[in-house]
Amino acid sequence: MCYYINGDIMEPLAIQLRPKSIKEILGQKHLVGDNKILTNLVNNKRLFSMILYGHPGIGKTSIACSIVNDLNLQYRMLNATINNKKDFDVVIEEAKMYKGLVVIMDEIHRLNKDRQDLLLPYLENGLITLIGMTTANPYHSINPAIRSRCQIFELKPLNDSDIIEGLKRATKILYGINITDDTIKYIANIASGDLRFAYNLLEIAYYSTNDKSVNIDVVKKINNKPNYFHDKNGDGYYEAISAFQKSIRGSDVDASLHYLARLIEAGDLDIIYRRMNVIAYEDIGLANPMMGVKVDAAINACVRLGLPEARIILANIVIELALSPKSNSAYLAIDKALNDINIKNVGSVPTHLNNHSKDYKYPHDYPNHIVKQQYLPKELKNSRYYQPQDNKYEESLKKINNKIKEIID
Repeated sequence: MCYYINGDIMEPLAIQLRPKSIKEILGQKHLVGDNKILTNLVNNKRLFSMILYGHPGIGKTSIACSIVNDLNLQYRMLNATINNKKDFDVVIEEAKMYKGLVVIMDEIHRLNKDRQDLLLPYLENGLITLIGMTTANPYHSINPAIRSRCQIFELKPLNDSDIIEGLKRATKILYGINITDDTIKYIANIASGDLRFAYNLLEIAYYSTNDKSVNIDVVKKINNKPNYFHDKNGDGYYEAISAFQKSIRGSDVDASLHYLARLIEAGDLDIIYRRMNVIAYEDIGLANPMMGVKVDAAINACVRLGLPEARIILANIVIELALSPKSNSAYLAIDKALNDINIKNVGSVPTHLNNHSKDYKYPHDYPNHIVKQQYLPKELKNSRYYQPQDNKYEESLKKINNKIKEIID
């Protein structure tokens, strides 16, 4: 989006400040910097298809453009929502002409099947190198055929120091701006890790004054978003997410609703959905197995309705999650099994369980579908992973499990 000043087209501040080299990227220290993955790719002059995902305004487009700039590669930008099949045909012809092309694609999770089918063979033969960008979790939202041809990199929300550094860069190109460090910190504080939001807020504040003096009062008149999620270290947002799960785990319904309200106010429904799904299976688990189904139903209803009505659905399900009986037996069981695989000699699968083994005893041929037969490798014969906990549902599972073990052991 552009705007006009004195008849001239002006790019938004966020576009003017977009990094031109990967060395200028803010944050993402797990991917960018000395001996980090993306920096090493640039240094080694190699590029592979990838998907960058994470919240808005944290640098997905900046990283994609910086990589192709540093490598001096031909590229085209597409949007899976806006660009049609004809646009994709043009890009493929350009790729053939240049004998290779990088396609930077926004909203890649919205790529429909006909355009996927168009791209796949050229991704396969390397004519097109894809850099996809999305705010959605690609493991859930992107077609497996595309996903399997790309390396997936998750970008993290920027912290306050990253935002402050970006804002200080911005003040150098806003002619005559008068702004204090406290105001810069305030803007960073309410940006919630979104650098584009911070740039846009600063730019509006700058042009909304007659003397280019930007202070906290000016910013508040433009945006008075409640400051719920950031403390001095920029960790408050993650603390609210952690407190949300821990309050439900601890069965404090009022605290659970309080942290739910914080997350709703932040507008981050995706993290609420993900965290409720985790809670249903990690913290409640087999003490109330239907909670997983109920959480999925609640999430589907929220997606259909959206805010503000979704808050009512979320309140209902969070109250039930908080007051539900709890069990982490399944969580402990799988971690114990995984630990054995990592530290023990687990041996081979018993030969009678191999495909087409004549020694396999088919349980359906025996009373109650249970037969004396060893299933674990001999090295783990006496291992016990599932330990039922003290609740009504697992009491019945415990009785069934004990009966089965008496027969098969």
